[in-house]
Amino acid sequence: MTSPETCRARRMVATDLEQVLGWRNHPDVRRHMLSQHEITLEEHAAWFERVSDDPGRAVLIVEDGGRPIGFVQFTGVRPGGVGDWGFYAVPGAPKGSGRKLGTAALDVAFGELGLHKVCGQALTRNAGSMAMHAALGFRQEGLLVEQVPVDGHYEDIACFGLLAKDWLRARQRDPA
Repeated sequence: MTSPETCRARRMVATDLEQVLGWRNHPDVRRHMLSQHEITLEEHAAWFERVSDDPGRAVLIVEDGGRPIGFVQFTGVRPGGVGDWGFYAVPGAPKGSGRKLGTAALDVAFGELGLHKVCGQALTRNAGSMAMHAALGFRQEGLLVEQVPVDGHYEDIACFGLLAKDWLRARQRDPA
């Protein structure tokens, strides 16, 4: 797992906007999103203004050794709550970045944010996201069949969940 000395999650700030937009609009990221249109800077800025003022959201940049490796968003944030997450690694990030990103973000979710559970979703054709959820200890809790239209056909979505107690137990076994 990730060493806290090298990998950390920090709050996204306005100066991150253009960089995050570039990551999100990159074809390698966009093709795995539920909404696959190319986002404009105006849409992105309006989104950031909304989420920045929302206490039920946390938007994070994960850095490894001071270099950004990805983006994470939590919704439904409140102590003892059940939150949803979405994430992506920086296009071209080194192998293993997804796991580092997830570990740092989940430490924040179950630590600072005090969540009871984190839920995630992935298009079932996104093998990387499916495998990462499993590697981080998520359980697949459901399957939404033909749930979202993508390129003229409907895609299935896998639903995942991870409880704080399971995450904390795993982190005690493997704290690095």
